[in-house]
Formats: sequence, C-alpha cells, structure tokens
Amino acid sequence: MAASIRKSEPVQGRSQTHATFEVENLNPTPGSNNGCRSNRFMEDGVLLTWDDLWVTVAGGRPILQGLTGYARPGELLAIMGPSGCGKSTLLDTLAGRQGPKTSQAGHILINGRKQALAYGTSAYVTQDDALITTLTVREAVYYSAQLQLPDTMDNSEKKETAETTIREMGLQDAMDTRIGGWGAKGLSGGQKRRVSICIEILTRPKLLFLDEPTSGLDSAASYYVMSRIASLNQKDNIGRTIIASIHQPSTEVFQLFTNLYLLSAGKTVYFGSVSAANEFFALNGFPCPTLQNPSDHFLKTINKDFDKDIELGFANGIPTQEVIDILVKSYKSSDIYQMVQKEIAQICKKKNKRQSGFFTQCHVLTRRSFTNMSRDLGYYWLRLGIYISLSIVIGTVFSHIGMGYGSIQARGSLMMFVASFLTFMAIGGFPSFVEEMKVFERERLNGHYGVTPFVIGNTLSALPFLALVALIPGAITYFLPGLHHGYQHFLFFVIIIFACMMLVESLMMIVASVVPNFLMGIIVGAGIQGLMMLVGGFFRLPNDLPKPLLKYPFYHIAFHKYAYQGLFKNEFLGLTFPNVEAGKGGSPTITGEEILKQNWHFETAYSKWVDLSILFAMVVFYRVLFLIIIKTTEKVKPVMVKFMSTIRKERTQVTVNPSATPSATPSCADKGRWL
Repeated sequence: MAASIRKSEPVQGRSQTHATFEVENLNPTPGSNNGCRSNRFMEDGVLLTWDDLWVTVAGGRPILQGLTGYARPGELLAIMGPSGCGKSTLLDTLAGRQGPKTSQAGHILINGRKQALAYGTSAYVTQDDALITTLTVREAVYYSAQLQLPDTMDNSEKKETAETTIREMGLQDAMDTRIGGWGAKGLSGGQKRRVSICIEILTRPKLLFLDEPTSGLDSAASYYVMSRIASLNQKDNIGRTIIASIHQPSTEVFQLFTNLYLLSAGKTVYFGSVSAANEFFALNGFPCPTLQNPSDHFLKTINKDFDKDIELGFANGIPTQEVIDILVKSYKSSDIYQMVQKEIAQICKKKNKRQSGFFTQCHVLTRRSFTNMSRDLGYYWLRLGIYISLSIVIGTVFSHIGMGYGSIQARGSLMMFVASFLTFMAIGGFPSFVEEMKVFERERLNGHYGVTPFVIGNTLSALPFLALVALIPGAITYFLPGLHHGYQHFLFFVIIIFACMMLVESLMMIVASVVPNFLMGIIVGAGIQGLMMLVGGFFRLPNDLPKPLLKYPFYHIAFHKYAYQGLFKNEFLGLTFPNVEAGKGGSPTITGEEILKQNWHFETAYSKWVDLSILFAMVVFYRVLFLIIIKTTEKVKPVMVKFMSTIRKERTQVTVNPSATPSATPSCADKGRWL
C-alpha cells in the first residue's frame, strides 16, 4: 500500500466544470438511480445531518475533527478511510452509541431537530454477529419479530413479516438451518451477517447503520450482502437512509453506494457522490490509474501508515501527509462543501413506533431462552452429566455412613461438599450466559425489549433445568449414603441445592454485568465464591472467625452460612448418636441439636425453613441487583458522557481548533433549532 504518491500536475484553482459536476451530483433528480430518491422518500424518510462534529478522548486528543455531512432517504452512504481514521467512531456517534471515555461537540440532527433515535426509527447492525447459535434462522427472526412488533399484530402477521424479511435477504433456503457456533457447523459468515440484518430491519426502520458489514467475507459474499441491502428500498418501497462504515470494498460493492464520506486521521477528505470522487482526486493531481479499483486508490492515496516502508523509487513523490492536507484544503474550498452547508441549513421538520408489550416480551424471551438452553450442551446438559457422575462418586465414598459417632463428621463433610463444591460448579454456565448477554446488549441497544423482561425470561427459563440438575444428582447423593430418612428431609435437601445453584447463577449474572470479559468474569466469580466458602462457618467455626470483616459482615452475607445451617439442621435434628464421652459421666447419647450447638456452633433459635427463605430472598436480591446495575449503567453512561463533554469542550475548542471560523452559511444551530 503506497504511502507516498506521485503527483501528476500542480494543484491549481478549482475548475468550473468540477464545481458544476459536484453540485449536480449533490442534487440528483427525483427517482434517479444515483439517489434513489422520490418526493415521498424525502417526506417520510429520515434526514440525518451532522455539523462541525468533534469527538475527543481523555486528554483532549481528537478522533473526529469538525466533520460536516448528511445522509438522505433512499441513499447509501459509505464511510471509508484507513484503519484508525475514525470510521467506527463516526458511525457510533451518529447512532448515539458514543463510548463513556469520549466527549462530543457539534450538532447531530434528525430531520432538522436534535432528538433521540426513537425505537423503530433506526437500527444498528454490529460488526460481530451476536446471535443465539442454537436457533434456526426462522426461529431467530421470528422470536425477534415477536419481541419487536406491536401486540396489535397477531402471530400470523408477525410470522409472515419474519419470513418475508428472510426472503428479502435471500435466506429462504436456510430457514430451518441452525445458526451454529463453536459446537456445530451452521451458516456461513455471509449468511450470519444477513440474519443480523434481518433481525434489525423487521420493524422497517428508516435509518440503518451498518458497521463493517463485509468484514470477514470474501468478495462474492460481500457483494451479495451489500446488493441485498441496496435492494431493500426497491423491495418494500421504504426510503431508508443507510449508512455503512466499510474498509476496502471491491469495485462492484463500491458502485452500490450513492455517496462517499472519506476520512483520514479524523478529517474529511471528501464527501459527495461516488461518481464524482474520481474527478475530485484527478483534478487535485491524484488520478485513479486505469483498471484499478477506485476505492483502493483512494485509500492508498491517504494512508500514511507505511510512509517509512516505501522504497526510494518515488523521486517525484510527495509525503502522504501533504497529500492529505492538499485534499482536505481542496475539499474545504470547493463548491461541493458550500452545497453541503446549504443543504444542512435547509433541512429544517416524526412519530414513534410501538413494540410488543411487557408480558409478550417476557413470554417470548422465556421461550427463546428455554429453546437456547435446551439445545446448548454447555448450558446445563454437560453439567448434569458431570453432576450425576460426581454424585455417584460422592455416594460411593460416603456409602453406608451408619449412625456411629464417626458418622457425625462424615455427614458434616458431605453437607459441606454439597453446599460448596457441588454448587460451585454452577459457574460452568458462565460462558453460555456471556454469549447470551452479547445478544442482549445488541438487542437492548436497538430497543428490542426492556431489561426487566430479559431478567424475568432468563430466570423462568432456567428453573426447569436447575430443578432437574438439583433433583437427579441430589437423589443419588442423598440415598446412596443413607442420610436422614423421610421424603420431607430429602425434598428439603434438593430444594437447598436448587436455591444454591440459582444463587450462584444470579451472582455470575452480576459479575457478567460488571466484568463482561469471559476469563476475568470466571476469575472474579470464583474468587467471590471462594471467600464465601471460607467464612461460611465450616472451615472455621463461626465463633472463631476473626472480627470485624470476616465475621461482620462477610459471614452474614455469605449464602454458604445459610446453606450449611439449613442442610445441617435438616440432617441432624431428630437424630441421636452414641456419645464417646459417656464413660466420663456424660449421657450415653448425644442429640442432633447438641451437635449443632457444640460441634458446629450453628444458630438453632430459628428453623431450617428460615435459612431456606433467606436463600431465596438472596436470589431475588441478586436478580434485582443485576437489573439495577444494567439500568443504572444505561442511565449513568449518557450523563457521564455529557459531563465529560462539558468539561473538555472549552479545552478542545482552544487547543484543538483554535483557528475555527464561523461557517459562511448559517446552519440550523445558528437559527436556534439545536435543542
């Protein structure tokens, strides 16, 4: 990739021919192929404009520098540039997905007004395909249709909408194919990308953002994906505004776009029609060689990453930074830039769509999550197999435990192992939950459903599996050693295991919301549970725990304390054992209550049912805490972004853009329309 370019001729004043050509391409005739715009598209569509847009990171380093442009209904806008030029940052900023460590200045308007992107108005297709891999294409899109479309539509209409959307993206032959992941082969990369697009266009959004839609695809798959996107407006007659960041498209893909926004180091090199880009570069002394892909030429011309690696064969060449400066200045002084300013100034006038109701969202998310859990071997089935195997070993180790004095310690060790290590293994479902969280984050950012329905759906769908995992291994562990006889005691034993597993999963949900990294999440979750085990009252008796932290509050907030006490009370109360100290004048037997007080220092003032109730109360608390963390993060992040933006605004204007001059053409901001 060349970083130093041979200039064909000196840069002189902009020709009238060039200026006229650019102006004509800025305003294509209604219904023309170049713009695909009709009067109805302009009336009903979404016009997105951005003016003097700056985005900086901590320390005031600018990522985007004074960008101005727009995207109109019925058009496809390509955001291009070398790696690190700010493509994804611009796309995220326009979509309202600005990161918490960046600050923003400038104006972004929807139909001439500053307003949030309402649900159903816009959709964002991420670069990574965050999909539930166990679902088929039909199921994935249909579940999303049930979540996104309003309750006023019956299920048959939603199903028809889903299948129509699948056919629009050319996936009709793969409807019943599972998406597939690490455990099973499924769709190809291009098909997965089209499934992601299907999910986002179900509500027929009028503004569509795509982040590197061709990333990881070969040229044929890239063209097929982009041609399907380009043909959407013709298929359903909706004037969509489509904006895509794209790295290095083929000639065929590049020609599908209407307009090009070319960036380098956060600055605008060119913004205008794709057809006029070649002439812009040629008139500035950098023509595209014959038979070369124009997009390759543009990126090669403005990429300065490899200046030092260029061979010394360009004696008449100039440094890439100078090339960029020439193009940036030429664009700023061009008629096309003035037309952009006028267009933005003239764009100065929409309605929210309804989605499914709360109970519909809960119902659909429960069904979808249940389907995913039942098909994902790593979610519960593998754990169930390991639990059964381990339970057989535990039952064998403690088989025929008897009623002698030595069985007291054996029963205590068995209860401790069940409450600690058996439930500790519930952490094994964390990887599958992280994958589900990725899908949730994508769908939540696009407004498919609320946080509360997701938490409820995940909780309800897991109940049957957790009950199965608790019941079968619990029965083996309970009956092989011959623990306290009576089905009431057995059921309590199983319910305690069930509650502990729910607690561990709830804890890992909180960890996933705070530490989304897979490896770090497992480490943090394991560390928290290890601490709870140590202070739970078995390895070190409650009265012997060091104060203040380990006894107060850790001992009392560790769920192992209540699991131990519930299991021990269930096992020992009502039983008597031989007393080895009977020869010293003591009683020939020792009761279970005495064992709990003397041997284990447990609290016997309340029953085992209180311990069980506390465990379930902790489950509810953990789930609610998870919900609060997610909701708080959503609300705090924009506030923090705005706060940081306010702090850095003056610094950015002084240090980054000291010579900025007011725009020659007044924009909507100048007229007081920026809210």
